[in-house]
Amino acid sequence: MSLIISFDLPTEADTIALGQRLAALVRPGDVIALAGTLGTGKSTLARALIRALTDPEEEVPSPTFTLVQQYESPAGLVWHFDLYRLEKPNDALELDIEEAFADGISLIEWPDRLGPHLPRRRLEVLLSQDEAGIGRHATLTAYGPWAERIGELAHAPGL
Repeated sequence: MSLIISFDLPTEADTIALGQRLAALVRPGDVIALAGTLGTGKSTLARALIRALTDPEEEVPSPTFTLVQQYESPAGLVWHFDLYRLEKPNDALELDIEEAFADGISLIEWPDRLGPHLPRRRLEVLLSQDEAGIGRHATLTAYGPWAERIGELAHAPGL
């Protein structure tokens, strides 16, 4: 079962609000695949979600060069992957990504780089620029248990 919902995100604050709302829904073992071209807000959304789970002042650098950052939170260990520089899908196995999938909360930028290793049970968040090129648009495709959880976002005010 899958569910697709979409949101216009005219400002960066709207992208941050979406990240905060998703943070309230995550559980250990969850995978959130953040897709979109450069500059569409993947890191902004990930940073907002991580700060909502940890501390609003948490330093959340982009893992572009380290490929993965970890954060302790009351909800579980958060793994933030940026796979842009990954050369082949099997390289992700060296990042302990299977451990993250088992009992962590995984945020994955550039999830297409995982190929066959991307779990079927996931939330895909596709971010794109709006037609004017100013704001953003988010399309969320939920698979497995995510389909039940994000249904409430479709009716949430402020998104």
